[in-house]
Formats: sequence, structure tokens, C-alpha cells
Amino acid sequence: MERLADFLNEQLHRIVLSNPRRKEEVLKVKVRPLLLRGKLVFQAEELKGNQAFHRNMDLSEAKDYLKNAIDQDFRQMEVWSDLGTMQVLVSKSGNKTVKVKKASQNSNTPKIVKASLLAHNQKKRYILEEGSPIPFLCDLGVMTAEGKIVRSRYDKFRQINRFLEFVEDILPRLPKKKEIRILDFGCGKSYLTFALYYYLKELMGYSIQIAGLDLKKEVIEHCNHLACKYGFEHLRFYHGDIASYEGAKQADMVVTLHACDTATDYALAKAIEWGAAVILSVPCCQHELNRQIDCALLEPAFQYGLIKERMAALYTDAIRAQVLENHGYRTQILEFIDMEHTPKNILIRAVKDGKPASNGEKLRDMMEFLHVKSTLVELVGIESHP
Repeated sequence: MERLADFLNEQLHRIVLSNPRRKEEVLKVKVRPLLLRGKLVFQAEELKGNQAFHRNMDLSEAKDYLKNAIDQDFRQMEVWSDLGTMQVLVSKSGNKTVKVKKASQNSNTPKIVKASLLAHNQKKRYILEEGSPIPFLCDLGVMTAEGKIVRSRYDKFRQINRFLEFVEDILPRLPKKKEIRILDFGCGKSYLTFALYYYLKELMGYSIQIAGLDLKKEVIEHCNHLACKYGFEHLRFYHGDIASYEGAKQADMVVTLHACDTATDYALAKAIEWGAAVILSVPCCQHELNRQIDCALLEPAFQYGLIKERMAALYTDAIRAQVLENHGYRTQILEFIDMEHTPKNILIRAVKDGKPASNGEKLRDMMEFLHVKSTLVELVGIESHP
């Protein structure tokens, strides 16, 4: 832990404490440097339930805070800095494993301007920073050749970074000692797939294989061309249908972004079948329940087509989340900034924890109340756990 002091300076990007020892207390802590009235401080954001609490500390306080946190409250700490990275893992017996990796002088990681990083009232800081050109963002028209963000494309820049923030949160759940297999179902033009590869492989140094699947042959050909152009050797795209896909028998992460209607259900079913450690899903075009839903008690609301459509979409995602819980996933439904500027901005994030929820009876009762059937339920079933 003596090495931690080397990172507590203005070159620090962020520190993340995760895997809490007591689930009922603080779930995660993020620490970043700030300049307040010309003085360097470190701000800790403590996440507890749905609330975030902040505190500012000087260098000495930050050292004590982080030491106590990893000694008493958390089992994992990850540090990112211009100087390199540091990871601390704590076993159940209390033994610490510390890994420090110095930054390569030839690293392509975008450098962060000190004044921009530390300004207290700065614009939100992103994982992919402005200032150094990133090839796929330049081709998207999001960045100029000089690394500046194109003002009219700022929404897309924010959306890509928002997605990577969700990925950052689940990094502790991904295996570190073997190659990570990632499937992206319904990848489309693959803006976020390229961002995912760049972040995990180029910036974080993970060993990964990513496969994207889509029905449009011309899109697949274009994406493979771009992957070769960027030198992304472990990223490949394939033509095919999610429902009939048999190209893999295992995956560590399954991503499904805007897979239309029940295509999302088939992707989630594959992820459950494989026991994927992480699932990230942004559903789209949800018609299945809207065609079925029939509830006399809710008829006054359902007579309005727009209300019925939106409620059916919400019920669809609630059922999906509950099915995932039923199969041993800790599941969250989160707000997501959608690239296409539609109201469909929900992201389902599920992490395998091996503890199936005993929600089967209540889920069946709700579906019977609404008079609906779900493709995901038909595919994987609902277990009756005690």
C-alpha cells in the first residue's frame, strides 16, 4: 500500500473502490483530484443505495481514508493515472495482492490536461477525453483530426462515454487471468462496439475477443473493414440471426444494443444459457406485450395508445429484469442516453452472482394479471426457488 502515495497527485485520473465486505453499507467509492481555491484536494463519491455522498480531503486525509477503506470496507481498489495503474485485491483471509503497472512512454492513451482535470466547475470528465485523436471517433465525425470534439456531435460523444461508464462499473466482474469473450448481438454500425474494444483493449490492456452479429451483410462488411483499418485484431463481425446463432458455447459478457423487439429476449436467453458474467442490454421497439396486454383494471389508461405502448415497454423490461434475477443475476434498470434521441433510454445491467431470486410466483401472478406471455420466459422458464 506504500505505492498508493505515488498516485495521489494531480496526475491521478480516478480511484475506484468496489466489492464491499458489507453489502448494506457503501457499495462503491470513486475518488478524483480537484483544485479548490488553488489547493489540490481529493473528492470521494460514496454510493449507497440510490444516493451519492461527497467529501473533500487533503493528501493526508485521502491516504488514511483509502487505507482504511481497503483494510476494512472493500476487497478491490483500482487506480488509473498518467503514471500507470495499480490494483489491490483482498482475499477473504485478508491477504492483499498489489499489482502496479507503469505507463508506457509510447502509450496511445489520451493525455489529460492538468488544468482541465482539476477544475472544480469543469464540464463532466469523460473516459474518452478530448485532446488526442481517436481513429474511430474521427471516422464517426465526432472528433477532428486534432482530437477536438465536433460541437454538433457532442451528444454522440456523451452517449459513447456513458456506455463506457457502465462498463467501467462492472470491470471487477470480468476475469483477469484469461481472455475475455464478448458477444455483441445486433451490433448495427457498431459505434459502441468499437468504443468497447478500444477501452478494454487499448486503454485498459485486457485480453479480449469481441464478436459482433447483425442481419445486414453490408453493415458487417463495413465493420470488418474498419476493424482491420484500426488494427483491432481481436474484433470480428458476422452475419446472422440472434435466435439461431450457434457460433459460440460460452461468453463472459453479452451486449445487446437496440436489438429490435424479441431479438433482445433471444440475446438474453443466450447469455443466461452461457452463464455470462455480465449482461448489458438496451432494448428497442418492444411490441410483444403491447399486442397482448389486456387488463380491465388498467383499461382507463390503456385506451390511450401512447400510454399503453410506453407501459407495455416498461412491463417488458421489468419482466426481463425479474427473469434475470430468477436465474441468478443481480439486475439494475438504469437510465441511458440514447444515440438516436428516442425516449427508449433504458439500459438493463445484470451481473451473475449465483443467487437466484425467489420471485417466480410473484412474476407469474403479474403476467397473469396483465394477460401476457414473454418470449424470454418461454425460452428460459421461471424457476420456483424456495
